[in-house]
Amino acid sequence: MASRSTESRDGVPLTNLDQEMFDGAGATKRDLVDYLDAVRDRILPGLADRPLSVVRVRPGQEPFMQKNLPKYTPDWIRRTDLWAEASRRTVSYGLCDDRRTLIWFANQRAVEYHVTLYQTEVMYHPTHLVLDLDPPEGQVENGFRAAANAAKLVRQALLDLGLDGALKTSGAKGVHVFVPVDPTTDPDDAAAATRAIAARAAGLDPGIATTAYIKDEREGKVFVDSTRAHGATVIAAYSPRLRPGVPVSFPVSWADADDVVPADFTVRNAAALVAGTDPWAAALPAPQRLPADLVAEGHEIPVARVVAMHEGKRRKRAAERAAKAGEE
Repeated sequence: MASRSTESRDGVPLTNLDQEMFDGAGATKRDLVDYLDAVRDRILPGLADRPLSVVRVRPGQEPFMQKNLPKYTPDWIRRTDLWAEASRRTVSYGLCDDRRTLIWFANQRAVEYHVTLYQTEVMYHPTHLVLDLDPPEGQVENGFRAAANAAKLVRQALLDLGLDGALKTSGAKGVHVFVPVDPTTDPDDAAAATRAIAARAAGLDPGIATTAYIKDEREGKVFVDSTRAHGATVIAAYSPRLRPGVPVSFPVSWADADDVVPADFTVRNAAALVAGTDPWAAALPAPQRLPADLVAEGHEIPVARVVAMHEGKRRKRAAERAAKAGEE
């Protein structure tokens, strides 16, 4: 039977701290708790008042995404109830606003922290746009370098519009560009602007980047994903990722984009890198008003998932016709 620790932190009992965080992690649950506690003043501003989804992993089980708080969740954890159209039920999301809550989630083996693009106080208005740069399939380090180069195209597209964004590793394969926006921004306009920025970025160098949602249409290029719209979530800055070595999503200055790889930032070294500084807060520009012509341009661009859905149906019909013809 695994030993159970009698330690506690901020009133939260901690258990099984010396167990491996997950198979292949190269780190223990104690490393997870210590890391999140050490960076609490950095990660909490990005989590606060945002409905939280976490990826948890239990010994001997597959990792799972948890949105709905379990029944044994302490009463002192803040929550918000939201209707989930897909599952036709109300989901009780946690709100991780303070150290105590963060420690509780860490003790639950919550490794990844995914947040909404809005806060509950202004849930009908996104606080930022997100463009996700996803490397070509099968590429690792070279793929990350390609994603960083594509992110520069996004930044150039933003600068051409009088806007700017901040860059961070996703902690997995690619990078994210965050664009803070005016708090009164309409969510549909934000989604449209994200599509337009992605299209402009890909247009700057079609040999590097594409907005093709269907993978077999990307031709080995970086996918500029514009689908992180109002209802989506994104990995929070400084969040660990469930990968070997436990890398974290970490801010990168535009000047350093060519010189880093995701493995440079892990639960073992990231806390020391932000001691006395918060590079993510420093990198984020002030909220910006989206140009009207950009929004109008984006509204003329079809939603990628919808296009992909229709293309999938078209391909299915074509395959069915071909199969039927072969039987005749």
